[in-house]
Amino acid sequence: MQAEAQFEEQERLAALDRYDILDTPQEEVFDRITRLTRRIFDMPMSTITLIDGHRQWFKARSGVDACETPRGPALCDVARHAPRALVVPDTTADDRFARNPFVVGAPHIRFYAGAPLRTPQGHSIGTLCTMDTRPRPFPDDAVASLTDLAKIVMSELELRRIAMTDSLTGALSRGAFRAECERTLDLALRHRHALSCIMMDLDHFKAINDLHGHPVGDRVLSEVAESCRRGLRVSDAFGRVGGEEFAVLLPHTDLAAAMIVADKLRASVVQLQVPTAPGTLRVSASFGVAALDASVNGLDALLGHADAALYTAKTGGRNRCAAWTPTAAPLPSQPLRRRVLKAGQITFNGGRSVLDCTVRGLSETGAGLRIVSTAGVPETFKLAIGADQVSRLCRIVLRSEGQLEVEFV
Repeated sequence: MQAEAQFEEQERLAALDRYDILDTPQEEVFDRITRLTRRIFDMPMSTITLIDGHRQWFKARSGVDACETPRGPALCDVARHAPRALVVPDTTADDRFARNPFVVGAPHIRFYAGAPLRTPQGHSIGTLCTMDTRPRPFPDDAVASLTDLAKIVMSELELRRIAMTDSLTGALSRGAFRAECERTLDLALRHRHALSCIMMDLDHFKAINDLHGHPVGDRVLSEVAESCRRGLRVSDAFGRVGGEEFAVLLPHTDLAAAMIVADKLRASVVQLQVPTAPGTLRVSASFGVAALDASVNGLDALLGHADAALYTAKTGGRNRCAAWTPTAAPLPSQPLRRRVLKAGQITFNGGRSVLDCTVRGLSETGAGLRIVSTAGVPETFKLAIGADQVSRLCRIVLRSEGQLEVEFV
């Protein structure tokens, strides 16, 4: 049962991660919903709460000062498990919450109502909740209204996720891909991280459409995109930038590692078999790879280098990968780190002290952790990641507010 619960929790965190909403700035569209919730129910507090591995984080809040609190005592973490909205007319009369620190201490919650934020796949990623400092009733029509408001929150999240993707292939749209690239490039330049880009173009795609028709061409595009996604990390940006042209941005990846990724994608495309009326259709693609170096002064330069390498691959015979060689040496190679969202536990003092954390980055040599407070965490400790069934001894290499960078020892 514990393994099943860990699997379900990791599936839920993966669903939350797909919305890419954690730790983003306040936005009026969500703030408006919490203000409206307060007015409708005449309540002093309302939040849109998202639950990750170690905390409840408020995407929007009205009447609440904190932007996040620990997950352990969070009423919203209880509410998100409920099949429908959880209503607690008087927390002091409920054994689950009577001694809760948020009840006996600030913000002194005496009434609570929270509707789960449930994805279309059924994962509960948080709640829309409203609270009062005094006990009160909450009739059925109020429950229905709160539930509808929670569905509006999820509809907004879904619209944002869908609008960023190409409807045929599920890849990022051209605009969304460029926006993600600009953000990632800025971080790479600021922190001197390695960064690479792959441009990919299907070989002889016009002939496929001409010979087999556009429905077959669409199926080829869809299956190629799915094949590529399976070979990429969650942190990699994969976009459709033209009719049969795709692009991949690889954070923390130097040129040599990016060439390995490109060849893996090339091999996966070649292995595809698309059934058609005349028989099985085989396809191939060409790849151009470029890495961030001193000559890159913006996104267009990086994409241009990758596009030039793609041209080399196509003129060299297609179904191959070519690298654009910069005049300056690339940034030093760094261990590849996947962006993840996993629940973890930090253990020290011989197992007597246990703290929840969220694993946001993971490689073979270390991890990036988020935690409510780093105070009291020793320089070495054990990190357990239940979803991966691993436990590693760690040493802190960088400590900042709410974050730890660790290496495995």
